[in-house]
Amino acid sequence: MEQDAAQIHLVVGLGNPGEEYNGTRHNVGFEVVDRLAAEWGLAWQHSKSWHTLWVKGEKAILVKPTSYMNRSGEPLQAITHFFKIAPGEMLVVLDDMALPLGRLRLRPDGGTAGHNGLESIIVQFGTEEIPRLRIGIGAAPTEASVDYVLGRFFEEERPLVEKTIARAADAVKCAIDNGLLSAMNQFNKNPESES
Repeated sequence: MEQDAAQIHLVVGLGNPGEEYNGTRHNVGFEVVDRLAAEWGLAWQHSKSWHTLWVKGEKAILVKPTSYMNRSGEPLQAITHFFKIAPGEMLVVLDDMALPLGRLRLRPDGGTAGHNGLESIIVQFGTEEIPRLRIGIGAAPTEASVDYVLGRFFEEERPLVEKTIARAADAVKCAIDNGLLSAMNQFNKNPESES
């Protein structure tokens, strides 16, 4: 059997800080780590020097950068340096317009696919070998992709979004407990094909 990737020690939810961005498509990464923190009974701590909200769980550290999305790499550089965590031991949770709403895609590495937050992290760490969990937010209209990702989910989408956030949280827990490969095998499938 092929050697599994490094163990995940840090989970990063990507999003933009501030009330006005709560519940937007671009902030599903925040929603996933918020759910994990709640499940683990942990309260976020604010670090001004790291520009993050963070909590240290039993098995992994959860992080929400408080810089804007396109500056996500800088806070992560500071926190991973402090805890001596390698890029391959991080799992970045982010939104993806190329995936249908409700789909998850875990990968050990790859390009940015036009995501500014992931691009900032890859540039900061100088490697594409950073595990990531992409969460499908559905395709944007060609003319208005910025408005789309910074907009909120439609009311009728919310039940599927809640289900997907719960499933993404389970995928993160699986990656921490059993390794990325195991989580990929289980969660990269279309959820509809399992029912």
